[in-house]
Amino acid sequence: MQSNLINKADKWYMDTYSQFPLIITSGSGSIVFDDKERAYIDFTSGIGVSSVGYGNQGLTKAIKEQAENITHISNLYYNKPAAILAERLCSLTKMEKVFFANSGAEANEGAIKLARKYSFDKYGKNRNNIITLKQSFHGRTITTLAATGQDHFHKSFYPFTEGFKYVIANDIDDLRRQVDDSVCGIMLEAVQGEGGVYPLEKDFVKAVETIAKEKDIAIIFDEVQCGIGRTGAMLGYENFNIKPDIISLAKGLGGGVPIGAFLCNEKMSKVLGPGDHGSTYGGNPLVCAAANEVINQVSQEGFLESVKSKGEYIRNYITDWQNENIVSIRGMGLMIGIELRETIKVKDVQEKALEEGLLILSAGGNTIRLLPPLNISDNEINMGLIILKDILKDGVL
Repeated sequence: MQSNLINKADKWYMDTYSQFPLIITSGSGSIVFDDKERAYIDFTSGIGVSSVGYGNQGLTKAIKEQAENITHISNLYYNKPAAILAERLCSLTKMEKVFFANSGAEANEGAIKLARKYSFDKYGKNRNNIITLKQSFHGRTITTLAATGQDHFHKSFYPFTEGFKYVIANDIDDLRRQVDDSVCGIMLEAVQGEGGVYPLEKDFVKAVETIAKEKDIAIIFDEVQCGIGRTGAMLGYENFNIKPDIISLAKGLGGGVPIGAFLCNEKMSKVLGPGDHGSTYGGNPLVCAAANEVINQVSQEGFLESVKSKGEYIRNYITDWQNENIVSIRGMGLMIGIELRETIKVKDVQEKALEEGLLILSAGGNTIRLLPPLNISDNEINMGLIILKDILKDGVL
Protein backbone atom coordinates (compact mmCIF):
# COMPACT_ATOMS: atom_id res chain seq x y z
CA MET A 1 0.00 0.00 0.00
CA GLN A 2 2.73 2.46 1.02
CA SER A 3 4.89 1.89 -2.05
CA ASN A 4 1.86 2.12 -4.36
CA LEU A 5 0.75 5.45 -2.92
CA ILE A 6 4.25 6.94 -2.97
CA ASN A 7 4.78 5.74 -6.54
CA LYS A 8 1.46 7.30 -7.54
CA ALA A 9 2.40 10.61 -5.92
CA ASP A 10 5.87 10.61 -7.46
CA LYS A 11 4.37 9.96 -10.87
CA TRP A 12 1.83 12.78 -10.78
CA TYR A 13 3.26 15.45 -8.46
CA MET A 14 5.53 18.12 -9.92
CA ASP A 15 9.05 17.59 -8.61
CA THR A 16 9.01 20.54 -6.21
CA TYR A 17 9.49 18.72 -2.91
CA SER A 18 12.16 16.34 -1.62
CA GLN A 19 9.75 14.19 0.34
CA PHE A 20 10.61 11.57 2.92
CA PRO A 21 9.10 8.09 2.34
CA LEU A 22 6.45 8.55 5.02
CA ILE A 23 2.66 8.65 4.72
CA ILE A 24 1.05 10.51 7.62
CA THR A 25 -2.54 9.46 8.26
CA SER A 26 -3.53 10.90 11.65
CA GLY A 27 -2.32 12.73 14.73
CA SER A 28 -3.00 13.35 18.40
CA GLY A 29 -1.40 16.14 20.40
CA SER A 30 2.17 16.39 19.14
CA ILE A 31 2.28 12.80 17.87
CA VAL A 32 1.50 11.81 14.27
CA PHE A 33 0.93 8.31 12.92
CA ASP A 34 1.81 6.74 9.60
CA ASP A 35 -0.19 4.24 7.53
CA LYS A 36 1.35 1.40 9.56
CA GLU A 37 0.23 3.05 12.82
CA ARG A 38 3.79 3.86 13.85
CA ALA A 39 4.04 6.97 16.04
CA TYR A 40 6.35 9.96 15.46
CA ILE A 41 7.00 12.88 17.79
CA ASP A 42 6.47 15.97 15.68
CA PHE A 43 8.95 18.82 16.22
CA THR A 44 7.78 20.47 12.95
CA SER A 45 4.03 21.17 13.36
CA GLY A 46 3.68 21.29 9.58
CA ILE A 47 6.42 23.97 9.39
CA GLY A 48 4.85 26.01 12.17
CA VAL A 49 1.23 25.61 11.02
CA SER A 50 -0.33 23.10 13.44
CA SER A 51 0.14 25.47 16.34
CA VAL A 52 -2.29 23.76 18.72
CA GLY A 53 -1.38 20.21 17.75
CA TYR A 54 -3.31 17.39 16.10
CA GLY A 55 -6.77 16.10 16.92
CA ASN A 56 -7.37 19.26 18.95
CA GLN A 57 -10.96 18.96 20.19
CA GLY A 58 -11.70 22.68 20.25
CA LEU A 59 -10.35 23.24 16.77
CA THR A 60 -12.12 20.17 15.38
CA LYS A 61 -15.40 21.30 16.93
CA ALA A 62 -15.09 24.82 15.50
CA ILE A 63 -14.37 23.54 11.98
CA LYS A 64 -17.15 20.93 12.15
CA GLU A 65 -19.79 23.38 13.36
CA GLN A 66 -18.89 25.94 10.71
CA ALA A 67 -18.81 23.29 7.95
CA GLU A 68 -22.34 22.31 8.91
CA ASN A 69 -23.50 25.88 8.28
CA ILE A 70 -21.55 27.36 5.37
CA THR A 71 -17.96 26.91 4.19
CA HIS A 72 -17.68 29.82 1.76
CA ILE A 73 -19.41 33.02 0.77
CA SER A 74 -17.93 35.75 -1.41
CA ASN A 75 -16.68 39.08 -0.12
CA LEU A 76 -19.75 40.71 -1.65
CA TYR A 77 -21.36 39.79 1.69
CA TYR A 78 -20.39 39.69 5.35
CA ASN A 79 -19.87 36.60 7.48
CA LYS A 80 -19.75 36.29 11.26
CA PRO A 81 -16.48 34.35 11.81
CA ALA A 82 -14.49 36.83 9.69
CA ALA A 83 -15.94 39.88 11.44
CA ILE A 84 -15.21 38.40 14.86
CA LEU A 85 -11.67 37.45 13.84
CA ALA A 86 -11.02 40.92 12.42
CA GLU A 87 -11.96 42.56 15.70
CA ARG A 88 -9.90 40.13 17.75
CA LEU A 89 -6.76 40.42 15.62
CA CYS A 90 -6.90 44.21 15.62
CA SER A 91 -7.40 44.20 19.38
CA LEU A 92 -4.50 41.79 19.97
CA THR A 93 -2.10 43.67 17.69
CA LYS A 94 -3.33 47.23 18.44
CA MET A 95 -3.78 47.64 14.70
CA GLU A 96 -6.61 49.49 12.97
CA LYS A 97 -7.54 47.38 9.93
CA VAL A 98 -7.04 43.85 8.60
CA PHE A 99 -7.20 42.18 5.19
CA PHE A 100 -7.67 38.40 4.99
CA ALA A 101 -5.73 36.31 2.48
CA ASN A 102 -4.86 32.61 2.11
CA SER A 103 -1.14 32.29 2.79
CA GLY A 104 1.95 34.01 4.10
CA ALA A 105 3.17 34.93 0.64
CA GLU A 106 -0.17 36.57 -0.18
CA ALA A 107 -0.15 38.41 3.14
CA ASN A 108 3.35 39.72 2.41
CA GLU A 109 2.37 40.73 -1.12
CA GLY A 110 -0.47 42.75 0.35
CA ALA A 111 1.81 44.34 2.93
CA ILE A 112 4.23 45.38 0.18
CA LYS A 113 1.40 46.83 -1.92
CA LEU A 114 0.09 48.77 1.06
CA ALA A 115 3.48 50.29 1.88
CA ARG A 116 4.05 51.30 -1.72
CA LYS A 117 0.61 52.82 -2.19
CA TYR A 118 0.94 54.82 1.02
CA SER A 119 4.19 56.26 -0.26
CA PHE A 120 2.88 56.79 -3.80
CA ASP A 121 -0.18 58.67 -2.57
CA LYS A 122 1.88 60.92 -0.31
CA TYR A 123 5.24 61.29 -2.09
CA GLY A 124 4.85 60.19 -5.72
CA LYS A 125 6.07 57.34 -7.83
CA ASN A 126 9.84 57.45 -7.26
CA ARG A 127 9.69 56.37 -3.62
CA ASN A 128 8.98 52.65 -3.84
CA ASN A 129 11.95 50.58 -2.64
CA ILE A 130 11.49 48.09 0.18
CA ILE A 131 14.49 47.18 2.33
CA THR A 132 14.61 43.57 3.50
CA LEU A 133 17.34 41.64 5.27
CA LYS A 134 19.89 39.25 3.88
CA GLN A 135 18.98 35.65 4.82
CA SER A 136 15.31 36.64 5.07
CA PHE A 137 12.45 34.66 3.58
CA HIS A 138 9.11 36.18 2.60
CA GLY A 139 7.46 33.72 0.20
CA ARG A 140 7.58 32.03 -3.20
CA THR A 141 5.59 34.32 -5.48
CA ILE A 142 7.65 36.38 -7.90
CA THR A 143 7.40 39.47 -5.70
CA THR A 144 8.04 37.75 -2.37
CA LEU A 145 10.97 35.85 -3.86
CA ALA A 146 12.38 39.22 -4.87
CA ALA A 147 11.81 40.42 -1.31
CA THR A 148 13.63 37.37 0.06
CA GLY A 149 17.25 38.21 0.83
CA GLN A 150 18.84 34.92 -0.23
CA ASP A 151 20.72 34.74 -3.52
CA HIS A 152 19.85 31.12 -4.31
CA PHE A 153 16.18 32.11 -4.61
CA HIS A 154 17.06 34.79 -7.17
CA LYS A 155 17.48 32.59 -10.21
CA SER A 156 15.50 30.85 -12.95
CA PHE A 157 12.36 32.99 -12.72
CA TYR A 158 13.45 36.29 -14.27
CA PRO A 159 12.36 39.02 -14.49
CA PHE A 160 11.70 39.53 -10.79
CA THR A 161 9.68 42.38 -9.37
CA GLU A 162 11.90 45.43 -8.97
CA GLY A 163 12.22 47.65 -5.93
CA PHE A 164 14.03 45.68 -3.22
CA LYS A 165 17.29 46.41 -1.39
CA TYR A 166 19.01 44.04 1.05
CA VAL A 167 20.69 44.90 4.34
CA ILE A 168 22.86 42.69 6.54
CA ALA A 169 20.78 41.70 9.57
CA ASN A 170 21.80 43.50 12.78
CA ASP A 171 24.21 45.80 10.90
CA ILE A 172 23.06 49.33 11.70
CA ASP A 173 25.73 50.96 9.53
CA ASP A 174 24.64 48.93 6.51
CA LEU A 175 21.03 49.91 7.20
CA ARG A 176 21.92 53.60 7.26
CA ARG A 177 23.86 53.27 4.00
CA GLN A 178 20.90 51.69 2.22
CA VAL A 179 18.20 54.08 3.42
CA ASP A 180 17.70 56.92 0.97
CA ASP A 181 14.84 58.93 -0.54
CA SER A 182 13.78 55.97 -2.70
CA VAL A 183 12.83 53.79 0.30
CA CYS A 184 9.20 53.45 1.38
CA GLY A 185 9.37 50.40 3.64
CA ILE A 186 11.61 48.19 5.79
CA MET A 187 10.52 44.56 6.14
CA LEU A 188 11.72 42.39 9.03
CA GLU A 189 11.27 38.98 10.67
CA ALA A 190 11.75 38.88 14.45
CA VAL A 191 13.58 35.58 13.88
CA GLN A 192 14.85 34.63 10.43
CA GLY A 193 13.39 31.13 10.36
CA GLU A 194 14.17 29.81 6.90
CA GLY A 195 17.46 31.69 6.89
CA GLY A 196 18.84 29.73 9.87
CA VAL A 197 16.80 30.71 12.95
CA TYR A 198 18.60 33.99 13.63
CA PRO A 199 16.86 36.36 16.08
CA LEU A 200 17.25 40.06 15.41
CA GLU A 201 19.11 42.19 17.95
CA LYS A 202 17.13 44.79 19.90
CA ASP A 203 19.52 47.64 19.09
CA PHE A 204 19.11 46.97 15.37
CA VAL A 205 15.32 46.88 15.56
CA LYS A 206 15.25 50.11 17.56
CA ALA A 207 17.51 51.71 14.94
CA VAL A 208 15.03 50.64 12.26
CA GLU A 209 12.25 52.27 14.27
CA THR A 210 14.17 55.52 14.71
CA ILE A 211 15.14 55.83 11.04
CA ALA A 212 11.68 54.86 9.83
CA LYS A 213 9.97 57.44 12.00
CA GLU A 214 12.35 60.18 10.87
CA LYS A 215 11.73 59.46 7.20
CA ASP A 216 8.08 58.29 7.29
CA ILE A 217 9.11 54.81 6.12
CA ALA A 218 6.69 51.95 6.78
CA ILE A 219 7.92 49.30 9.23
CA ILE A 220 6.62 45.91 8.09
CA PHE A 221 6.94 42.88 10.37
CA ASP A 222 6.60 39.53 8.63
CA GLU A 223 4.97 37.48 11.39
CA VAL A 224 4.11 34.53 9.15
CA GLN A 225 6.32 32.11 11.11
CA CYS A 226 7.03 34.14 14.26
CA GLY A 227 3.48 35.25 15.01
CA ILE A 228 0.61 33.75 17.04
CA GLY A 229 2.71 32.75 20.03
CA ARG A 230 5.66 31.07 18.34
CA THR A 231 8.33 33.24 20.04
CA GLY A 232 6.62 33.25 23.44
CA ALA A 233 4.90 36.57 22.69
CA MET A 234 1.68 36.82 20.72
CA LEU A 235 3.63 38.61 17.94
CA GLY A 236 7.35 38.45 17.36
CA TYR A 237 7.80 42.23 17.27
CA GLU A 238 6.57 42.46 20.87
CA ASN A 239 9.95 41.11 21.94
CA PHE A 240 11.48 44.43 20.83
CA ASN A 241 8.99 46.90 22.30
CA ILE A 242 8.26 48.34 18.88
CA LYS A 243 5.06 49.29 17.04
CA PRO A 244 5.20 48.49 13.32
CA ASP A 245 2.97 50.06 10.70
CA ILE A 246 2.08 46.79 8.96
CA ILE A 247 2.25 43.13 10.00
CA SER A 248 1.58 39.91 8.11
CA LEU A 249 0.24 36.66 9.56
CA ALA A 250 -0.36 33.10 8.35
CA LYS A 251 0.89 29.59 9.35
CA GLY A 252 -0.08 29.10 13.00
CA LEU A 253 -3.09 31.43 12.78
CA GLY A 254 -5.28 28.71 11.23
CA GLY A 255 -3.96 25.78 13.23
CA GLY A 256 -3.84 23.66 10.07
CA VAL A 257 -6.21 25.34 7.62
CA PRO A 258 -4.93 27.90 5.07
CA ILE A 259 -5.29 31.52 6.13
CA GLY A 260 -3.19 34.65 5.83
CA ALA A 261 -3.74 38.26 6.88
CA PHE A 262 -2.06 41.62 6.93
CA LEU A 263 -2.90 44.40 9.34
CA CYS A 264 -2.04 48.07 9.51
CA ASN A 265 -2.11 50.95 11.95
CA GLU A 266 -4.29 54.06 11.79
CA LYS A 267 -1.82 55.90 9.53
CA MET A 268 -2.18 53.26 6.83
CA SER A 269 -5.83 52.41 7.43
CA LYS A 270 -7.36 54.48 4.61
CA VAL A 271 -4.76 53.71 1.91
CA LEU A 272 -6.53 50.80 0.22
CA GLY A 273 -9.96 51.40 -1.23
CA PRO A 274 -12.48 49.31 -3.18
CA GLY A 275 -10.73 47.47 -6.03
CA ASP A 276 -7.19 48.13 -4.78
CA HIS A 277 -6.81 44.60 -3.45
CA GLY A 278 -8.87 41.44 -3.19
CA SER A 279 -8.97 37.69 -2.61
CA THR A 280 -11.63 35.18 -3.62
CA TYR A 281 -11.09 33.00 -0.56
CA GLY A 282 -9.95 35.73 1.83
CA GLY A 283 -12.11 35.87 4.96
CA ASN A 284 -13.54 32.43 4.24
CA PRO A 285 -15.89 31.58 7.16
CA LEU A 286 -14.49 28.07 7.63
CA VAL A 287 -10.88 29.13 8.10
CA CYS A 288 -11.86 32.18 10.14
CA ALA A 289 -13.83 29.94 12.51
CA ALA A 290 -10.70 27.82 12.93
CA ALA A 291 -8.53 30.88 13.50
CA ASN A 292 -10.92 32.18 16.15
CA GLU A 293 -10.50 28.94 18.07
CA VAL A 294 -6.70 29.11 17.76
CA ILE A 295 -6.82 32.64 19.18
CA ASN A 296 -9.05 31.37 22.01
CA GLN A 297 -6.43 28.82 23.00
CA VAL A 298 -3.28 30.88 22.50
CA SER A 299 -4.84 33.77 24.47
CA GLN A 300 -5.52 31.66 27.55
CA GLU A 301 -3.78 32.79 30.72
CA GLY A 302 -0.33 31.28 31.02
CA PHE A 303 -0.21 29.89 27.48
CA LEU A 304 2.50 32.23 26.16
CA GLU A 305 4.54 31.86 29.34
CA SER A 306 4.47 28.11 28.81
CA VAL A 307 5.81 28.59 25.27
CA LYS A 308 8.70 30.63 26.67
CA SER A 309 9.49 28.14 29.41
CA LYS A 310 9.34 25.14 27.05
CA GLY A 311 11.68 26.90 24.63
CA GLU A 312 14.13 27.71 27.42
CA TYR A 313 13.99 24.11 28.63
CA ILE A 314 14.79 22.75 25.17
CA ARG A 315 17.69 25.16 24.62
CA ASN A 316 19.10 24.44 28.10
CA TYR A 317 18.73 20.69 27.62
CA ILE A 318 20.67 20.79 24.37
CA THR A 319 23.28 23.13 25.84
CA ASP A 320 23.88 20.71 28.72
CA TRP A 321 25.01 17.93 26.38
CA GLN A 322 26.29 20.09 23.54
CA ASN A 323 29.35 18.51 21.95
CA GLU A 324 31.65 19.16 19.01
CA ASN A 325 28.87 18.25 16.57
CA ILE A 326 26.91 21.37 17.55
CA VAL A 327 28.22 24.82 16.62
CA SER A 328 25.50 26.93 18.27
CA ILE A 329 21.94 26.95 19.61
CA ARG A 330 19.67 29.93 19.07
CA GLY A 331 16.07 31.03 18.83
CA MET A 332 13.08 32.42 20.71
CA GLY A 333 10.25 30.51 22.34
CA LEU A 334 9.46 27.33 20.44
CA MET A 335 11.43 28.45 17.38
CA ILE A 336 14.83 26.85 17.86
CA GLY A 337 17.87 26.41 15.64
CA ILE A 338 20.73 23.95 16.21
CA GLU A 339 23.64 24.69 13.90
CA LEU A 340 25.77 21.63 13.12
CA ARG A 341 29.39 21.40 12.13
CA GLU A 342 29.91 21.21 8.38
CA THR A 343 30.81 17.52 8.29
CA ILE A 344 27.33 16.60 9.54
CA LYS A 345 24.50 17.13 7.10
CA VAL A 346 21.07 18.09 8.39
CA LYS A 347 19.43 15.81 5.82
CA ASP A 348 21.27 12.82 7.33
CA VAL A 349 20.08 13.80 10.81
CA GLN A 350 16.51 14.17 9.55
CA GLU A 351 16.60 10.70 8.01
CA LYS A 352 18.06 9.14 11.15
CA ALA A 353 15.49 10.95 13.31
CA LEU A 354 12.71 9.65 11.08
CA GLU A 355 13.95 6.10 11.62
CA GLU A 356 13.86 6.70 15.38
CA GLY A 357 10.37 8.28 15.39
CA LEU A 358 11.10 12.02 15.39
CA LEU A 359 10.25 14.66 12.78
CA ILE A 360 12.55 17.70 12.53
CA LEU A 361 13.13 20.52 10.04
CA SER A 362 16.10 22.10 8.33
CA ALA A 363 17.01 25.76 7.87
CA GLY A 364 19.81 27.76 6.27
CA GLY A 365 23.37 27.48 7.51
CA ASN A 366 23.36 23.69 8.11
CA THR A 367 20.84 24.17 10.89
CA ILE A 368 18.24 21.87 12.44
CA ARG A 369 15.03 23.82 13.03
CA LEU A 370 12.55 22.85 15.73
CA LEU A 371 8.97 24.18 15.52
CA PRO A 372 6.88 21.87 17.71
CA PRO A 373 3.19 22.57 18.40
CA LEU A 374 2.89 25.37 20.96
CA ASN A 375 0.97 23.13 23.37
CA ILE A 376 3.39 20.20 23.17
CA SER A 377 3.55 18.30 26.46
CA ASP A 378 6.66 18.06 28.62
CA ASN A 379 6.70 14.30 28.09
CA GLU A 380 6.61 14.70 24.29
CA ILE A 381 9.43 17.24 24.49
CA ASN A 382 11.59 14.89 26.54
CA MET A 383 10.94 11.90 24.28
CA GLY A 384 11.97 13.92 21.22
CA LEU A 385 15.06 15.38 22.86
CA ILE A 386 16.30 11.96 23.95
CA ILE A 387 16.12 10.77 20.34
CA LEU A 388 17.90 13.89 19.09
CA LYS A 389 20.60 13.61 21.75
CA ASP A 390 21.35 10.01 20.81
CA ILE A 391 21.64 10.92 17.14
CA LEU A 392 23.99 13.84 17.69
CA LYS A 393 26.28 12.25 20.24
CA ASP A 394 29.86 11.43 19.17
CA GLY A 395 30.24 8.55 16.79
CA VAL A 396 26.59 8.11 15.80
CA LEU A 397 26.85 9.72 12.36
